[in-house]
Amino acid sequence: MTRGRASSSRGGKEDPSPDAPRRAERKAESRADKRRATSKAKSPRRRAVLLAGAGLGIVAAACLGLLIALAVFAGRQGPGDGAVFVVDIPKGASSRDVARLLAEQGAVSNEPLMALYLTLSKNDAPIPGEHVLFGGSTPGELAACLGRSKSRRAVKVVIPEGFHRFQIAERLESLGVTSSSAFVRVSGDPQLLELLDVPAPAGRGPASAEGYLFPATYELQIDSPAYDVLHRLVNEPHVRWRRLASKHEAGVTRLAEKLGWGRAEIVTLASMVEKEAAVDEERPLIAGVFLNRLMFADFKPKLLQSDPTSGYGCLAAPDQAPSCASFDGKKITPAMNRDELNRYSTYTNEGLPPGPIASPGERSIAAVLSPTESRYLFFVASGGGRHKFSETLEEHNKAVHR
Repeated sequence: MTRGRASSSRGGKEDPSPDAPRRAERKAESRADKRRATSKAKSPRRRAVLLAGAGLGIVAAACLGLLIALAVFAGRQGPGDGAVFVVDIPKGASSRDVARLLAEQGAVSNEPLMALYLTLSKNDAPIPGEHVLFGGSTPGELAACLGRSKSRRAVKVVIPEGFHRFQIAERLESLGVTSSSAFVRVSGDPQLLELLDVPAPAGRGPASAEGYLFPATYELQIDSPAYDVLHRLVNEPHVRWRRLASKHEAGVTRLAEKLGWGRAEIVTLASMVEKEAAVDEERPLIAGVFLNRLMFADFKPKLLQSDPTSGYGCLAAPDQAPSCASFDGKKITPAMNRDELNRYSTYTNEGLPPGPIASPGERSIAAVLSPTESRYLFFVASGGGRHKFSETLEEHNKAVHR
């Protein structure tokens, strides 16, 4: 019996001493104190992490909300009735500056949002210079134009036969393609004209791109640089001329031998034919009258006496001739024809004017290269777009009287 109890005491886990319960209690309290201390130490870090997470969530939500607001803003039609306006972006302008310029034009409803949108639109950063924009455009469309994005839309531009470059410039601006002032400026820049191989009379550089802005229908992007538009319009007549010159090779050779003319002179006369003729079948006849006046040895002085040339002189150099002061762009007066200071007047200056006076079509160029042979030296309008042709001044005066 004694041996068995001893064995049980050695193998069991219970502490037989009277202080055992107290020691166990103290151990439990010590473990609880450690847990409380550890919990207190971790609590500030947890709160910091929780607060940081909450802050990031708020910021993320705010950013998301702002991006959504910008996306809605970018696609919403702006104020304005669709009218075209021109804005000039100076070099070094910030997004705020650009937004302010647009707001001054009444093109945006929220200037700060527009500034932020332009700041975030890095791929469409505004390009300095003149821009043609539309009222009522969305901020996204405005930004695409200001950054000359490839995504901006294209429009069809019809250039009629007989339009001069000032009319073409006005049409380009009205359709939102490029500004009128910018197009007039580049189409009269001698260095650009030489780069574009614009022909010029012998011994002179090209005065302008007049006559080489081929009348046709073009598809052009809105808010395009004026030089890009000029390049497109000038390139087309180069192609047409090669075809016409090949087809009318004999006419090109004849004019070169008889009058020493090249392409520049041929296009100049063709522009006069374009402005005078209204009926296709009369184009070769009118071209023949002008050529007869230049080629007949007994026709002196060799004045072509074409009213449209005087009118163009008042457009190209309005300050040079006093008679141009009253020109309204349409009615050509006898005083304008007689004005010796009008360089383009073919009433006071012999031969061709300094350059073309409009954009001739293929039919007018072909008429100069293949004119109707006759002895006509005069013509006058007889109604219905037609003319009365005469061989002598006496016959012509009778026709004028009638």
